[in-house]
Amino acid sequence: MFATVAADVKIHTTRGPLEREDLGLILPHEHVFVDLGPAEEANWRDADPAEVVEVMAPEIERAREAGVTALVEATPEGVGRRVDVDLAVSEATDFPIVVPTGIYQEPSIPEWARDASEDELTEWLVGELTEGVGDTGVTAAWIKVSTDDDDPTGLSSDEETILRAAARAGERTGAAIGSHTLHGEVVHRQLDVIEEVGYSADRFIWIHAQADDERYHREIADRGAYVEYDWIGGDDQNDADYVDRIRTLRDAGHTDRILLSQDRGWYDPSEPGGGEQKPYTYLTETFLPLLRDAGFEETTIRRMTHDNPFDAYAR
Repeated sequence: MFATVAADVKIHTTRGPLEREDLGLILPHEHVFVDLGPAEEANWRDADPAEVVEVMAPEIERAREAGVTALVEATPEGVGRRVDVDLAVSEATDFPIVVPTGIYQEPSIPEWARDASEDELTEWLVGELTEGVGDTGVTAAWIKVSTDDDDPTGLSSDEETILRAAARAGERTGAAIGSHTLHGEVVHRQLDVIEEVGYSADRFIWIHAQADDERYHREIADRGAYVEYDWIGGDDQNDADYVDRIRTLRDAGHTDRILLSQDRGWYDPSEPGGGEQKPYTYLTETFLPLLRDAGFEETTIRRMTHDNPFDAYAR
């Protein structure tokens, strides 16, 4: 239905740009480091990369042993993005991490972003996508945006400005835009904005699609966007429900629009010792065997776990 990404494109990672043949199974939505504590405390600022490495390197090694070849870090500005920390973990494990540029939702939008114009936000995004993030030497691969979890009607003024800047930056760089959005109607509005700016819906990833009615999943996939199921293995999640949702989209001809992940990890500097980590291994060790038992062919599973993440995040 939608064209596969050309063979000469690459996915930007903490280990440099990588080609399709360099990678296998990719987890498209996880966290290595994220600050979920009170914003005013800004615990992320003082976190020691070495302490994060000590905690998270073993989790990365477990993921590698379970067949994971790369993961996408989904922490943007507003919830403690530290690309230097991601890089330290990556270097300690020789494991590629795909990092974002971008800004989180209300009320976590930093003041500097509220004060910036759309043009200024666009240039900041393009800079991180082309020149790198700060002095880390790491090029951001994609743009993370978000919408207010408690507002099912639309975007705040600042969220829309950020999205418009993201679409303009995406149009200039080819980068994907992934959005933490819990309401399908809001996703439709986001796609309208992206298309108004001149970018393409097929470069949009609906993060946390499982949070809303699955009728929206078909509608959003029909518009060309990726539909990401990324709480797989969560305490209040039902594996059978995910199998049914995936089957429905597959049967509708949208296998190439499905992304699967867990939203797991992570080191939270607001918690003692980084908090309690959840392994990145549930998808490969538990859920994919369930898909096989449910009759999904290996080519379909590979498409969803190898090719789709690469196609989504490569440029």
